[in-house]
Amino acid sequence: MAGRTLRITLGPVPYLWDGEAWRDFYFRIADCAWLDAVTLGEVVCSKRIHFTQPFIDAVANRLADAGKQVSLASMAMVTLEREAMLTRKLVEASPWPVEANDLSALGLLSGKPHLVGPFVNVYNGATARMLASRGATRICLGPELPLASVSEIIAASPGTDFEVFAFGRLPLAISARCAHARAKGNSKDNCQFVCQDDPDGLAVDTLDGQSFLTLNGVQTMSHTCQVLLAELPALQQAGVSHIRLSPQHCDMAQVAETFAHVRDLRIDASEGEARLRAIYPDVPLSNGFHYGTAGADWVPAAAEQVSA
Repeated sequence: MAGRTLRITLGPVPYLWDGEAWRDFYFRIADCAWLDAVTLGEVVCSKRIHFTQPFIDAVANRLADAGKQVSLASMAMVTLEREAMLTRKLVEASPWPVEANDLSALGLLSGKPHLVGPFVNVYNGATARMLASRGATRICLGPELPLASVSEIIAASPGTDFEVFAFGRLPLAISARCAHARAKGNSKDNCQFVCQDDPDGLAVDTLDGQSFLTLNGVQTMSHTCQVLLAELPALQQAGVSHIRLSPQHCDMAQVAETFAHVRDLRIDASEGEARLRAIYPDVPLSNGFHYGTAGADWVPAAAEQVSA
């Protein structure tokens, strides 16, 4: 796999966007030549599904007609019978491959070709081999894994495609409670969909005013945006086949183009990083997890060359 060109994928929109805005976002993505595969669906909160459900068939078909590989994601945490029913319906009726983001979906998908999303903990080669034996064809590893762990897992599970989270705010935790609603004075049951007011998440600061985390409904995300550009050669050498871009409230077509140009050696990583800072301003970049340090750290490209 190390000799193959890295393919660029787009994960599900993690935030609550207006349904028509969500549709129009993906219609533009369909015209983006740099993306090879797109995963759609609601992974954070089942209450949001009705915003996008009227548009998902048109979006999936538009993407497929544009040559993208389309898949539908299951939720990251299933706690209600209604959510269990949604997961069963997704597995049974989806015309597209399903990405499992919860163990309940994995159980339903056993024996069927499927994808595994970054919310399923895959921390060693034995787990990856077990998932592959049950039908997983591609596994998106958790963004907290350092390169050394990524390399070991891939080496221990030959024949499976592996994906790494290369751009976006990092998904850190998900809860049955909604801190986003609570922060705005509402309960989860009467949230009034206040997360729609924050299309790129709600910033959380420490008591002394330091930027810390981002709330996204029931999900906690990083304040920083993970960017692995200078690291692409090392990821490819490790056997990574796909890199995942997570949609943020910025021009994701330009983000995909930037990653493709760095991958194809049209521009160097430093120029690519400068472009991303312009495309997604006011959000600091991070890559610390890749190097085994604090996830919010930014390790300059030169440091990787020295360590290599």
